[in-house]
Amino acid sequence: MSDSIHNPVWTGCKDAAGIAALLYYLIAAGNIFAFGLFVSPIPTFRRIIRNRSTEQFSGLPYIYALMNCLICMWYGTPLVSADNLLLVTVNSFGAVFQLAYIILFIIYAERRLKVRTLASLLVVLGLFAIIAVGSLQITDRMIRWLSVGSLTVVSLISMFASPLFIINLVIRTKSVEFMPFYLSLSTFLMSSSFVLYGLLNFDAFVYVPNGIGTILGIIQLALYVHYKKKSTQDSIEPLIASHA
Repeated sequence: MSDSIHNPVWTGCKDAAGIAALLYYLIAAGNIFAFGLFVSPIPTFRRIIRNRSTEQFSGLPYIYALMNCLICMWYGTPLVSADNLLLVTVNSFGAVFQLAYIILFIIYAERRLKVRTLASLLVVLGLFAIIAVGSLQITDRMIRWLSVGSLTVVSLISMFASPLFIINLVIRTKSVEFMPFYLSLSTFLMSSSFVLYGLLNFDAFVYVPNGIGTILGIIQLALYVHYKKKSTQDSIEPLIASHA
């Protein structure tokens, strides 16, 4: 029995089983965190619908997120890469949610922003159609995988970089009003789980951009804690100084 325990084949099988189990749990966790990310803007859109205005909220994160979901979903299909079921399931749901948010944003945005957001949506859908059809024209599977994978990295980095506008707004206004906490938290949790998933799946097209997303998520959470604490301290200070 002791010989079988130290047998390289037996050890390799155990390691493979452990990695497979961890990948399974990462898929489950990734779906849960992704679902949290997709539903996190709901309070924001409740406010938009209630006030019938998009106020200072930006529609760019949802445009970038839709483009990212579509490209990552395409990358995860067997036509492009293998063993990436998580990317297909997560990003299919994500695309539906982002499209719904964009439509609501267009409905309640002012006319100039409405036209700009609608044009951006049409551009995103057009680009995705070009990418999907164009990649199928590449007969070499390795080149197709590398091409779509590179686009996935660019798309993911663009999505994670889109909150930089909100980060700038938070620093400028010293307020976290327009940076929803649960959106930042969900982004951090989901990107972290995808980093581990990509590492275990030996897929640099997944773990590299999500590593950047994890760092940006940490920055957003740190800013939220800092300015939320500061605004709380300011709110408890007396409005009129006492000279008694």
